Amino acid sequence: MPELRRIPVNGIELNVALTGSGPAVLLLHGFPHTWQLWSEVIAGLGGGYRIIAPDLRGFGASTRAATGCDAKSLSEDAAALLEALDVPSATVVGIDAGTPPAFLLALERPELVHRLVVMEGLVGRLPGAEEFLRQGAPWWFGFHAVPGLAEEVLVGNEARYIDFFLDAGTLGQGLPAHLRDAFVEAYTGRDALRCAFAYYRALPDSAAQIERAVAAKRLTVPTMSVGAHPVGRALEQQLRPIADDLAGHLIEDCGHIIPLHRPDALLQLLHPFLA
Repeated sequence: MPELRRIPVNGIELNVALTGSGPAVLLLHGFPHTWQLWSEVIAGLGGGYRIIAPDLRGFGASTRAATGCDAKSLSEDAAALLEALDVPSATVVGIDAGTPPAFLLALERPELVHRLVVMEGLVGRLPGAEEFLRQGAPWWFGFHAVPGLAEEVLVGNEARYIDFFLDAGTLGQGLPAHLRDAFVEAYTGRDALRCAFAYYRALPDSAAQIERAVAAKRLTVPTMSVGAHPVGRALEQQLRPIADDLAGHLIEDCGHIIPLHRPDALLQLLHPFLA
């Protein structure tokens, strides 16, 4: 089992799972997950890497911060975490809400990012995702974006709501009970929900940050994009015009929660890329 530590960064404390030794790998989860999203990946990497898996700001057991859930602030948290752990550079892996900060970190601080892996998320409003967004963004983006509404409606019904995303993200397969229960617990209560939805409320700011960064810089670090259902190749198509070294992959018959739904397929891609 990884060691859990609370590490101060940027005026908050991140709950961070740490294990292994060797080249550093920083794992950034999404919604509605915690660092435990990466349990199978951590086991599959076999101790040959120094794994750093935080709960993002406001998520899980990290500080329920009032601000800072935009992509740039989350990327700055990631940079500060590497500095606090005296890690000069790492392979950075992000999924869903972890994708935009992972991308910005690699774009703006390439000296900190040895390689980049991004999955099942979009990077702001960059071109390439038009087909995915043809019928509009997923319904919950609008629901989560209204200040105060979703948390007021959902208090007392968190388990049913989180189960919807866990089931959809595994194409109906669901998760082992201990992981399902951990995720439900992490998102139970008004304050936990408020922090989770703060990420969605910051999406316009995050998109503007990404547009400004891309106007000034290209993505120069070796990058791998991994898609499944529903994002597919939309992220790869966003990155293709701005990345110098991009490999794109699509995992068939796989839901949004790639690291838990198809961990073996993901590890088959990660092992050679990390090596």
